[in-house]
Amino acid sequence: MSEILVLGAGMVGVSTALALQEKGHAVTLADRREPGRETSFGNAGIIQVEAAEPYAMPRAMGELLRYALGRSNDLVWSPSGVAGMAPALWRYWLASAPSRRAALGAVYAQMTARSTADHAPLIAASGSENLIARDGLALVFRHAAGFEAEAANAARLAETYGIESRVLDGAEWLREEPALKAAPAGAVHYTKSWSVADPGALTAAYADLFVRRGGRFVQVDADSLSATPSGWRVRGPEGPISAARAVLCLGPWTGALLRRFGLRVPMVLKRGYHAHYDAPQRPRRPYLDADNGVVLTPMRDGLRMATGAALVPQGAPADPRQLRRAERQVADLIELGPRVEAPQWFGTRPCLPGMLPMVGAVPGQTGLWVNFGHGHQGLTLGPTTAGLLAQAMAGETSPLHDALAPATQLKRTIR
Repeated sequence: MSEILVLGAGMVGVSTALALQEKGHAVTLADRREPGRETSFGNAGIIQVEAAEPYAMPRAMGELLRYALGRSNDLVWSPSGVAGMAPALWRYWLASAPSRRAALGAVYAQMTARSTADHAPLIAASGSENLIARDGLALVFRHAAGFEAEAANAARLAETYGIESRVLDGAEWLREEPALKAAPAGAVHYTKSWSVADPGALTAAYADLFVRRGGRFVQVDADSLSATPSGWRVRGPEGPISAARAVLCLGPWTGALLRRFGLRVPMVLKRGYHAHYDAPQRPRRPYLDADNGVVLTPMRDGLRMATGAALVPQGAPADPRQLRRAERQVADLIELGPRVEAPQWFGTRPCLPGMLPMVGAVPGQTGLWVNFGHGHQGLTLGPTTAGLLAQAMAGETSPLHDALAPATQLKRTIR
């Protein structure tokens, strides 16, 4: 048994603490806030078994032009945001080539395929079954062309990865989802994904389970991390906290901390927003409104609308224009109802340009490990990459471990 310090108490960090604890280690979990209050609090709340391939950068010139002109609600940007991320965006563009994405899918699908199975024991042990629905995820289209393209993609995913889905025309979907006001062109229903009624609460429940099993949680600032002759140390509320090894699970803040230890990791930081609405009738399952770039998920606090990406500097003020646009645009399909009054939430998805999370030992730093860069899939993949990291720290190897290891990803993600 060794002492390990896990920095970051989002879904990835909490899951990592649990996986290491299960291996018999004495683990301290640390964050500046309570568990599950950053990006893990505000996502769309879907454990996406169907996400067998990472989200690539569009390469069609027409779509890129729509982004550049601000005509797509999937993405908004600021000049300073794009300029600051330019090296990472260029690497992202290169990695999004079809041949490269196919190779990434072969790796990525190994993780998403086991995501619900890896969550299941933690859901049960933490008493969180009341937060989980197993009704899948739908992609809803107003226009026949988009619907037909996704139906073809669903057939490809089924053949390539075994992803299960149903393809329904608009009238069929309206019968299944009476919350909709009108029939869309059609819907593709990925049946094996799960949804979470409160992602922040699920993360907090996992953290409570970690503490009940003997773990320790402390609120500290990860910026105080420093190397010692025997390991790593942070400044705790009652004095230094030391451990032989440290794991960085800080999402979008991981890259900034790694720079202090000699590694520059270009990242694409995709900001997202959500709001809740007191809808008079909620859909049975979450769905992506494909024409407007938002996901609508029934949750504890109302019908949550989660936006696409905003490429802006990390410290930029809130600008929820995607929410405002979508409020108008979705009205033909569903009645949102009044917006639930709450402070505007936003968070940042930590995306690596190589599109794989980075999981393993940091080169050149004895006892320093990372588990970050999950992009849109931190909730989905948290327990899965946590288990892989715990195996790697125990000396286990496999082609999947090698693909995610920082040493393997140096060429395409670190400069």
